[in-house]
Amino acid sequence: MPLFSNVSLLTQPKRLYSAAELLLGGLLLISVGKGLPLLMATPANWGVAIAFYTVISTLIMFFWPYGSLGWANRVTLARAVLVALVAGALADNTFIGAIGQWLAIAVFALLLDGVDGWIARRTKSHTPFGARFDMELDALLILLLCAGLLRLESLGLWVLLIGGMRYLFIAASWQFTWLSQPLFDSFRRKAVCVWQVVALLLALTPLTSHLIANLLAISALLSLTYSFGFDIWWLYRNAKRG
Repeated sequence: MPLFSNVSLLTQPKRLYSAAELLLGGLLLISVGKGLPLLMATPANWGVAIAFYTVISTLIMFFWPYGSLGWANRVTLARAVLVALVAGALADNTFIGAIGQWLAIAVFALLLDGVDGWIARRTKSHTPFGARFDMELDALLILLLCAGLLRLESLGLWVLLIGGMRYLFIAASWQFTWLSQPLFDSFRRKAVCVWQVVALLLALTPLTSHLIANLLAISALLSLTYSFGFDIWWLYRNAKRG
């Protein structure tokens, strides 16, 4: 079964199960959002959060070719709810007045990152879709943290490169197909990813000064640039050998 399938929903009755689960996820979004009145204080907050969740749900319905989502993907869907709330709180800058709650939601979403993978391994339900769903949520959350840091500390648009570099890499692979070749497993890549998240969270904490926030963000950007640069060099070298 391919990773992505564009089979019509009308030919997939089992998708009614996943549609019901996505609807429950929407209800979870509303329930959790109602419990965060400081973060979800305006119609704009709700509009952005619901829009994010709607887009994510639509993509799931389009790409998920099976019936029910399974427990691992349900946990990832719960993470999607939290990521949508993180996005919603950025509207009207309401997250600034409740930065502690906003960071707590982001950290909880990150902590759940290991839970869905653990469940997938325990239940032997690992799928390429689930891995991609998990990875794309991570990337989106990092980009949202960058947007929050831009607004909170006014560091400049360069901070968005931390979360946007992966998307630039993907866009470049459309033109240079050798960039889309598989990469080797790398501890360096994982370590840089962890530091990227840690640096952003530390930079966003209220106790961090503007100078330290700058230094943390710069360290994340430099380490990420090195990591991507090394991978690009490796892919280019292998493409030339081929």
